[in-house]
Amino acid sequence: MTANAIVLCPGQGAQASGMGAAWHAASPEAARVFAAADAAIDLSRVGGTLSSICFGGAAETVNRTDVSQPALYACAVASLEAMKASGVIGAIDCCAGLSLGEYTALHIAGAFSFEDGVRLVALRGQFMQEAAEASRGGMVALIGADEAKAQQVCDTASQGEVLVCANFNAPGQIVLSGHAAACDRALEAAATVGCRATRLQVAGAFHSPLMEPAALRMATALDAVAFSPLSMDVWSNVTAAPHLRNDPVTLRKLLVQQIVSPVRWSQSMAALGASLQGCPVRPSFHELAPGSVLKGLMRRIDKSIEVTSHDKPDTPA
Repeated sequence: MTANAIVLCPGQGAQASGMGAAWHAASPEAARVFAAADAAIDLSRVGGTLSSICFGGAAETVNRTDVSQPALYACAVASLEAMKASGVIGAIDCCAGLSLGEYTALHIAGAFSFEDGVRLVALRGQFMQEAAEASRGGMVALIGADEAKAQQVCDTASQGEVLVCANFNAPGQIVLSGHAAACDRALEAAATVGCRATRLQVAGAFHSPLMEPAALRMATALDAVAFSPLSMDVWSNVTAAPHLRNDPVTLRKLLVQQIVSPVRWSQSMAALGASLQGCPVRPSFHELAPGSVLKGLMRRIDKSIEVTSHDKPDTPA
């Protein structure tokens, strides 16, 4: 028996200048994906096409929320199409994606076309960028915290402002999100529960109530796109469980909720690993381009799962 694949799709933070260039050069399938992205969305306001920004854009441009989200989506899909064409990845059992990556996973499962997906994530990035600029927010990473300790930091440091758990990345790695002043207080409060805290260089308070304006606008954008039944399980960041395969109403609601809710990646991957116990042939795990963030997180979530990252076509790791 040949093992099928489980595909993991990166989220914001994995982007880097030059991403996808090697896949574009090596594979006509990948090149077609980037050409479709260039035709679907207009990034001339930031100085180029999506592909030109991915391959050679300045770091400050690539890191913009309204640029990085469609860029990450296109890069991941391009790498997958190239690997499918070359036989590196065959049948796919299920998909999961970190935050923005959930849209990539949903496209792979057939929820919507590539073009509809890249337009959706471009709008999502734009709405989140504008919500971030309209509110003075930030994010803080806690190292060594469980959910109870992280919530204790939030309760201590919020002082009437927004401060919430935003990302459960891996055991001992939780990100807080909220008003900038509350984030400042969290840096000090973390020490009282025995944790280390680091401010993240992000545009705003993502996955917090400060993103509510973006969520409301995203609801309208999602309503305008036709959703097809999912061909495989896709794990929800909100529920840490697979989406219902033929319930587009609930799926849209969860994608809206995802913008203001914590990303439960650690819980999702732990549950996915547990669901594979007893499988006679264990699926292989593949992280799409760019980067290897999800491989690193999996080492902390479930050491029995080995993830192969595919940042470039010739350097799986």
